Amino acid sequence: MRCPYCHSSNNKVIDSRPSREANAIRRRRECQNCGRRFTTYEQVEETMPLVVKKDGRREPYQRTKISEGIKKACEKRPVSIDAIEDFLDELEREMLGSGQREIPSSWIGEKVMAKLRVWDDVAYVRFASVYRHFTDVTDFMKEIRDLLEARKAATGK
Repeated sequence: MRCPYCHSSNNKVIDSRPSREANAIRRRRECQNCGRRFTTYEQVEETMPLVVKKDGRREPYQRTKISEGIKKACEKRPVSIDAIEDFLDELEREMLGSGQREIPSSWIGEKVMAKLRVWDDVAYVRFASVYRHFTDVTDFMKEIRDLLEARKAATGK
């Protein structure tokens, strides 16, 4: 580790403790050359699986891409940013836990749609319209009918 002030690599660790989120180790260091102190963080490098698109292309997983799609669907709806972030954390844990190096984009899309369906019907239909490439109003009507039938079956009304 190089000192950010004098760039010497001669330093020692004074204190180590978990970060607030407990996902990294915070280390206080002191440079043996200039005597100044600085903080470093050490964390596990997690490699997210590649996302396999419908056309077969592979691209790196992008949390922001999924997050923006969900936020756009939930715009002006009663879904909190914290709920979205918690869901994304859960999704990433599931992806990493699967041990797979490649994840189909359809798997991610279906997980998002399932969560939106629980959170808010309007957000669900908004996302579905983009994800499933609705081309006209009949596609919207079919999705809404399916949603209403599922609600009716769930509540028994």
